Amino acid sequence: METVVVERTISAPRAEVFDWISNAHNYTRVPIVFHEHLAERGTDAPYGLGAVRVLFAAFGWFRERITAYDPPHSFDYHVYLSIPPARHENGRVTHEDVGSGTHVTWTSSMEMRIPLVGATLTRWIARPIFVYLFNRILDLATVDLARR
Repeated sequence: METVVVERTISAPRAEVFDWISNAHNYTRVPIVFHEHLAERGTDAPYGLGAVRVLFAAFGWFRERITAYDPPHSFDYHVYLSIPPARHENGRVTHEDVGSGTHVTWTSSMEMRIPLVGATLTRWIARPIFVYLFNRILDLATVDLARR
């Protein structure tokens, strides 16, 4: 199991940062994310509790459910189906006020489920891809929210 942690401070109010990052459609602006679809709306917001989002990217297909939703503080998600197959413990994105901005911490733990080589592939391929992806998403949020 590998855990990815990416952090960033964004110069924007916490509610705006939370709204931007919790909307997975924004992720499609990263070139390696080809498509996002909200398969089921959440109970309290489109991407809120219980929402199911489907992402198709250069490195796989993922179906994930929002398992906790506490705007503008945090949301959790669980990838429960993916190609290639993977075990996902939990994803969590927290937002904290810092000075005139918001500190974001994105944590996700996963392991590819491929016999004999899953742990190695996770460490050397999947982990760097997700670090790249989460950083690019936070880069876009930083630029978009600075324009408001």
